[in-house]
Amino acid sequence: MKTAPAHQLLHPANWKPAVGYANGVIASGRTLYVGGQIGWNGAQIFESDDFVDQIHQALTNIVEVLQEAGAGPQHLVRLTWYVVDKREYLARLKEVGAAYREVLGKHFPAMTMVQVADLIEDRAKVEIEATAVVPGS
Repeated sequence: MKTAPAHQLLHPANWKPAVGYANGVIASGRTLYVGGQIGWNGAQIFESDDFVDQIHQALTNIVEVLQEAGAGPQHLVRLTWYVVDKREYLARLKEVGAAYREVLGKHFPAMTMVQVADLIEDRAKVEIEATAVVPGS
């Protein structure tokens, strides 16, 4: 049985299709803010210095925080990505997409990506913060 989407995605009819993200999202319910997650595990240990592995771990960390509130990837309404190398992101886009879908499925909230000069943790190559809205009171 298929369930209805938790949120309504917004896309002006005359705009080119958004691929891998939404231009806007309407949601109501409890708002959950997830602080920036990097590519280390819950013990704050980097298991890899690989860019895609760190994305996979950061997204996994987000899902684990969501689960603490009884939420899941389908409740995400916004992701903000901070990467230290946009060229690596673009060069490995297919791998990034595969890691994304493995962790978050085919749910694509509103997203922003910014290249930054550096992140606080020297080994971190990406940091992702999230906002989710859990339907109900």
